[in-house]
Amino acid sequence: MNVVNGKRKATLIGAIAVILWALLALFTTKLASIPPFQLVSLCFAIATLFGAAWISLRGGSVVGVLRQPLGAWLLGVAGLFGYHFFYFVALANAPAVEASLIAYLWPLFIVLFSAFLPGERLKWKHVGGAVLGLTGAVLLIGKGQGLSFDPAFAAGYGAAIICSLLWSGYSVLNRRYRNVPVGAVCGFCAGASLLGFGTHVILEAWVQPDATQWLAILGLGLGPVGAAFFVWDHGTKHGDIQVLGVAAYGAPLLSTCLLIAFGKALATPATIAGCLLIVGGAVLASLSIRLPRKNTRVSIK
Repeated sequence: MNVVNGKRKATLIGAIAVILWALLALFTTKLASIPPFQLVSLCFAIATLFGAAWISLRGGSVVGVLRQPLGAWLLGVAGLFGYHFFYFVALANAPAVEASLIAYLWPLFIVLFSAFLPGERLKWKHVGGAVLGLTGAVLLIGKGQGLSFDPAFAAGYGAAIICSLLWSGYSVLNRRYRNVPVGAVCGFCAGASLLGFGTHVILEAWVQPDATQWLAILGLGLGPVGAAFFVWDHGTKHGDIQVLGVAAYGAPLLSTCLLIAFGKALATPATIAGCLLIVGGAVLASLSIRLPRKNTRVSIK
């Protein structure tokens, strides 16, 4: 497999995370009564067990995979737990719509920050696609009802900005540790689970999930808060980081489509316009992916 094909394949693998993250809202509709950090701790614990099982089934050593540089550990745990910590702090201190939109600046930041990576070139198609995706996300998350940024919620807005910077920084800096195997994410999930549980003990009271909620938690831990981080790790290390950044805006698009399909949301003109903008942004950014050239040379014997 040549370099171009390998990069394209890694990009497609990374994009699986976007599909999995789209399931997040649908699963969490069943989990409104579960405290957020209890939920984070449980989901990352399941993700840890999933990762350990995946490594073992492939004949690897879990302990061996976890022997990685300290910098990779700090980046991984800070990215996984830090994003969720500041996201929930933002939601607790600012209106959900505005906080979510600020937090969802991370795909745009990924596109912009990637310009500083060795061997990467930032093209107008990337920036244009990211801006279209952000505009579409504003329509989907804001539901076309307008936004109101009140200075009284500055602490929540600040936490949302930190949240977006942490995840975009993690995603871009992850390229620096491209030799660290994907299996190491198992350890990062374990660290995030422990930090989540500690935060839960300090800030929250335990709520016992019922059978349906346990199934939803299992689904989250295996998918949006599990396998998604493993494929995202591979994609950001070996794929087209700019295209992945723009593709990330597909998560609210797919999430909205699923909510509409299951009767949890309505299709409005703003929803349709937001979907079209996100799709258009993704198409624009994907034009930068080089397709393999066919060998047209004719040999004369």
